[in-house]
Amino acid sequence: MSKLNERFSSALHSTARAWRLAVDRRLKHLGLSQATWLAITIAAKATEPLSQTELAHRLGIEGATMVATVDRLVKAGLVVREPLETDRRVKHVVLTEVGNSLYNSVRAEADIFRNTLLANVDKEKLQIVTELLEQLQAVAESSS
Repeated sequence: MSKLNERFSSALHSTARAWRLAVDRRLKHLGLSQATWLAITIAAKATEPLSQTELAHRLGIEGATMVATVDRLVKAGLVVREPLETDRRVKHVVLTEVGNSLYNSVRAEADIFRNTLLANVDKEKLQIVTELLEQLQAVAESSS
């Protein structure tokens, strides 16, 4: 079983990397780096504004790296930093109108890519694999 476990973890890592790189290539014409489009996507999908720390955690990057990324996004007019009323040291990262528009372009490109890639995948298998990945994510996040 350990060979299968090793093969699975290798396939998972390689597939996630290949997926991000392929999306990256599709978004190149928008002038976005992987860090930029991922930050915009996570901020857009959040149910409430995220702090820079929360955004960094979801992206799996260090706080200092997140500060530099948010600085670039602010300079590009894609996000603003909004201080939290109860703690002015905490800044929420909020998409601007331009940022939301760009996210819609990113989402449209990603949807086309995802639909093309998954078009010939058996829907039942896709459901099973999706549930497995969600379960593994939950276990991994709860054990850290």
